[in-house]
Amino acid sequence: MTYTSRIDPDAIVALDVHTHIEADHHGRLSLDAELMEASAKYFKAGQDRTPTIDRVAAYYRERNMAAVVFTVDASTELGHPALSSEEIARQAAEHADVLIPFGSVDPRRGEEAIVQARRLVQDFGVLGFKFHPSLQGFTPNDPVHYPLWQALEELGSVALFHTGQSGIGAGLPGGRGIKLRYSDPMLLDDVAADFPGLTMILAHPSVPWVDASISIAGHKSNVYLDLSGWSPRYFPPQLVRQAAGPLRHKVLFGSDYPVLTPDRWMADFAALDVREEVKPLIYKENALRVLGLRQPPRTCPEQARQDTAQRRTVPRRAQKEGTSQ
Repeated sequence: MTYTSRIDPDAIVALDVHTHIEADHHGRLSLDAELMEASAKYFKAGQDRTPTIDRVAAYYRERNMAAVVFTVDASTELGHPALSSEEIARQAAEHADVLIPFGSVDPRRGEEAIVQARRLVQDFGVLGFKFHPSLQGFTPNDPVHYPLWQALEELGSVALFHTGQSGIGAGLPGGRGIKLRYSDPMLLDDVAADFPGLTMILAHPSVPWVDASISIAGHKSNVYLDLSGWSPRYFPPQLVRQAAGPLRHKVLFGSDYPVLTPDRWMADFAALDVREEVKPLIYKENALRVLGLRQPPRTCPEQARQDTAQRRTVPRRAQKEGTSQ
């Protein structure tokens, strides 16, 4: 079954662009037991940590919200088999009134990852892909990965990248070998510059590099920010100011469910100094536009011009030589 969205943009109150599928219907987990336990301790997650897609759909349907769902394929780095993105897409298609599937491919698999990405888009209808450079163990701006970014650009897919610190491996000796430097958003600035037709979302507040993410999103029309993984009460103040003002058309609601619930995120965000007319942009309108589920509003000519420029065909820049870290 190929996914086709049945989401009514006017009926939902919010669109959560960042939710994880941590378990499949066979009981297989996205991470090994040690990493799952460390992550649960880091986030102090008391709620169900491993809901199936059916339960995720029911959870968001009850709240009149929609959600992007995905896993992360880090099988090369972790040696742990990934959940099936194909199965996630098939099951999301059964709940197309509330769920939006993203795929995940392991960039370290080279051409195999590109073939899988094309299949996930063309045969299963995924709208984007989730990457976690630290967990997957790769440097995003290494030219060895540029064929993958070019393929996603050609497919018209959204690329969502984890940035900043990670709760996965937190508190373990050496963080279980997970290197945070791979998730420095400045590595993604190169990708955004070299692939201007690739829509990119930088996930989380990007601590300790929050200012870098703010600068990149403000500089490049193809880059957006999601606010997942942190309670809004702990957002860096400069992020709140930018989200409420200059970047109000570039910021997206994301929770990081199931480790952080949308209920808590929304309640804490409501207490921030953000004008009421800006909140719908962050809650859903920006995401609807980024995902192609809503055209730019007529009342926002500046953003419409940005989107037009982003879709314009730009001559490919010669790839720069470099080495992986």
